[in-house]
Amino acid sequence: MNAKILVVDDQKTARESLADILRLEGYDVSVAASGAQALEQVRSNPVDLALLDIKMPGMDGIAVMQEITKESPDTVVILLTAHGSLESAVAALRLQAHDYLNKPSTPQEILSSVAAGLARRAEAQHRRVLLDQMDSSLQQLKTVEGISKTSPAPKSVISFPNGVMVDLTRREIWRGNLKITLTPTEGKLFQVLIENRGKVMSHQQLVFLVQGYEISDWEAPEILRPLVSRLRRKLVEFPGGDQWITNVRGTGYVLDIPNGD
Repeated sequence: MNAKILVVDDQKTARESLADILRLEGYDVSVAASGAQALEQVRSNPVDLALLDIKMPGMDGIAVMQEITKESPDTVVILLTAHGSLESAVAALRLQAHDYLNKPSTPQEILSSVAAGLARRAEAQHRRVLLDQMDSSLQQLKTVEGISKTSPAPKSVISFPNGVMVDLTRREIWRGNLKITLTPTEGKLFQVLIENRGKVMSHQQLVFLVQGYEISDWEAPEILRPLVSRLRRKLVEFPGGDQWITNVRGTGYVLDIPNGD
């Protein structure tokens, strides 16, 4: 079954040129001249991949991408713009865009990016099916062996050295009268590091476990670095907290502190 692709560009020539390139490759292509039209189409007929121009009147490409991913999380998004900048590229990648291409791009560049995006989508869907099958098989095994499906709740409050206490449920860290609260994302990152204490976690692993999506090995550090920096600025308030999270150059991070209890 041919992949369904939506091309969104307010410039008719660019829109039709992209559509022709993709149709010649056998893709099922639809077009939209604005962000509003694109969202209307996606809501009635979800697509596998969307090519979005960033600079458009009304809703720009990034805003459209955010709405599309809400309506159709499996849709792969590629952003295009004639006003390329590192800042907008990083912003696009942080918002889970598959790729970012400057206009004009060659047909080969467009088709290569589209093929890679569709392959990534197919791989993610295949992985999800396998995980569902594994979970189903595990539950069947537990039933056969008489193992309870309910597990004890994980330990919520953890003791760290120097009298520091961490409540993973409330996302709170305190010592004496000093208490700080982590944001949900900071709390999730700290929880993942605690659960893997002493183990070096790659940038890709951490982004997947904290944010819930996969990303390339060169994009992952850019996504993770600001989050780790914010978490460290809070941990430094506690004795030894500035040394809890260690950067393993070129690999990722590790939480390497002794148990406090």
